[in-house]
Amino acid sequence: MFDRLRRLMPTPEAMARNRWLRWLGPSLLHPRLWHMSRRGVATGAAIGVFFAFITPIAQIPLSAALSVALRANVPAAVAATLVNTPPTFGPVYYAAWWVGARVLDEPVDAEHKPGVLAGQSATLQAAGPALSGWSKWVVTLQDVGKPLLVGTLIFSFGFSLLAYLLVNGVWHLRVRLKRRRRLRRRPLP
Repeated sequence: MFDRLRRLMPTPEAMARNRWLRWLGPSLLHPRLWHMSRRGVATGAAIGVFFAFITPIAQIPLSAALSVALRANVPAAVAATLVNTPPTFGPVYYAAWWVGARVLDEPVDAEHKPGVLAGQSATLQAAGPALSGWSKWVVTLQDVGKPLLVGTLIFSFGFSLLAYLLVNGVWHLRVRLKRRRRLRRRPLP
């Protein structure tokens, strides 16, 4: 399984040639960033999941930069950003808005949904035809802002902690099972 993952991972040189990551320079080529260790991969996965939920833009460069700063596994961080892709943005951010609204004790029924989610906004109706294009989105995002921010922060921290614990636990379990099999095959003296 790990051999297949290693073949799919980008090489350090390919990442260093990437125009978005070029500014990291030689620090991106540090061997520890590419070594498959339990803590490095778990930290990289947590970083990637964090940025996957916190921002829909520039997830990969942000996760790679933080992985370099924290000496985590860069390929694991880059791969973990793929848990939230453009087809899943809508449902994920709706769920984050819903969680944030519940935490902030704001109503979440159909009557109180913000304009981006319900199709109309009280602010938009008051402004009337004076707003068009991007200004409509800015006005409706004001209705969503605080609950969405709280929800994405909860998702980012919660799921990144879950990813760290899950990768760490699976890795530990895999090593224990491998060791147990090796000890069973060894002849007794």
